[in-house]
Amino acid sequence: MHMKHILLGNEAVARGAFEYGVTVASAYPGTPSTEITENIKKYESINTEWSPNEKVALEVGIGASIAGARTIVSMKHVGLNVAADALMSISYPGVNAGLLLAVADDPSQHSSQNEQDTRYFGMAAKVPILEPSDSQECKDFVGIGLEISETFDTPVILRLNTRISHSQSMVELLDQVPFQLKEYDKNPNKYIVAPAVAKKRRVVAEERLRKLEAFAETTELNTVEYQSRDIGIITNGIAYQYSKEVLPEASYLKLGLSYPLPRKKITEFIRSCKTVYVIEELEPIIEEKIKSWGLSVIGKDVIPVIGELNQEIIRAAVLKERIDGVTSELTKDIPVRPPVLCPGCHHRGVFYVLNKLKLHVSGDIGCYTLAAFAPLSSMDTSICMGASIGMAFGFEKARGKEFSKRTVAVIGDSTFVHSGITGLIDVVYNQGNTTVIILDNSTTAMTGHQDHPGTGCTIRGEKSQAVDFVALAKAIGIKRIQTVDAHDITELERIVIEETQAEEPSVIITKRPCVLLKNSSLIHKPLSIKECKGCKACMKIGCPAISFSHSRAEIKKELCVGCELCTRICKFDAIKKEA
Repeated sequence: MHMKHILLGNEAVARGAFEYGVTVASAYPGTPSTEITENIKKYESINTEWSPNEKVALEVGIGASIAGARTIVSMKHVGLNVAADALMSISYPGVNAGLLLAVADDPSQHSSQNEQDTRYFGMAAKVPILEPSDSQECKDFVGIGLEISETFDTPVILRLNTRISHSQSMVELLDQVPFQLKEYDKNPNKYIVAPAVAKKRRVVAEERLRKLEAFAETTELNTVEYQSRDIGIITNGIAYQYSKEVLPEASYLKLGLSYPLPRKKITEFIRSCKTVYVIEELEPIIEEKIKSWGLSVIGKDVIPVIGELNQEIIRAAVLKERIDGVTSELTKDIPVRPPVLCPGCHHRGVFYVLNKLKLHVSGDIGCYTLAAFAPLSSMDTSICMGASIGMAFGFEKARGKEFSKRTVAVIGDSTFVHSGITGLIDVVYNQGNTTVIILDNSTTAMTGHQDHPGTGCTIRGEKSQAVDFVALAKAIGIKRIQTVDAHDITELERIVIEETQAEEPSVIITKRPCVLLKNSSLIHKPLSIKECKGCKACMKIGCPAISFSHSRAEIKKELCVGCELCTRICKFDAIKKEA
């Protein structure tokens, strides 16, 4: 008898990888996809890794597939931008063993710099896209996706989103299906994408797409549920669940395979219903394709194109109804709670210094992006992973070397490994003066403390060779490299002034482990403030443990970790360790 468990969508994807014979898994962490790989590592039969970035993760996956192993590669939607070169390039050659890309979109941008619809990448690469609607389908679609990959000789995208990845539902657990490693496929006429070969594979890719279109018409992934024909709903993914709750009596065409689309099945469904809505989250991809066939449906003219959908949005859009007292948005004013760096975070001292020196700061993606907000207010830009160094050099290109003496790039250790190294090479190669500060807190903190090549540990906690940032910078050609304790703000300020004035590129490495790491030695006894003068200097570091009322500062003992950064700010020696 098979057991049923309540699983997160991401847990179910991991379980599917185990049950359906995946033996290689690679990923770069990114919300909302991170838990896929964190759960896969629990299965000893799967060789699992955190890769330096998503492109490398997919390259590992492509190699494993060609070598004969069923493979899953996981990332968030913006990570697919990084991996896009590899995806587009493997599309024509195809695969050997099954290759599945689990990509999690983030509608409403809960933890992302943009909204992005991964289906566009699938269409551009001409690879099929599967979209599960609950955790059971998350698991099942892994197996189906691997079969499609091997049957049609193509990588397959499993498109998730925040609600699917992070919601729980019942999943039936099955035994592992044994999968024998396929023979290594030495086939240069397939896998060498030199123009002469790639031109032939372009034809194969189009033939494959026609076969997938025929498959889309017959597969049980695309199911029709006829009930009342007054309203028909064409939908996919989580939008199916929202729609069913609001319109249980309507007829449905649920698209588990959302690319390529089943034209005949869709046409028949539309002609069978009086009024048909296309309810899809984010972009009107299904809607526009249907309309291009000359068929009439209602879509984004009533369904929002921005943000997550929910039941109330669909109810208001389709039925023009609202439930009293229920809205999709908060209507009451609540106190503003700006996001802040954690108490004891080592980034705080760095950005206090940068703000004090009034430098131009080219920032990057990580916890430290929060330094852009008051009171630290010390980051000018943050665009995408690894961009800070190249952008700071762009400042210099545009405004000259004197401007660069008032500019620094800041980047976390994991992000530097991800895609910052090439930016630093560019600075040296093109004779820039840019000063780069690597904020080394020994983890990928923002996504939940995953290891990376700079930490010296693998995903399973095994010891590995750690990237030596000093040696790496030297190898790139940086001659000025200084390492400093991030909480020694006096020394840090001296170094920043010295390096920004230098007539050559430089690297400053600020070191302190993330205060939330289990092995962090930072947490000490909380501090207290005696005889406060009310100057508010300690408020400039934005520590959530310090508040100000009745003309004096106070320290909340339950938040203070005793990092003592505030003692270096206070000119009156009013902040002390408790006896």
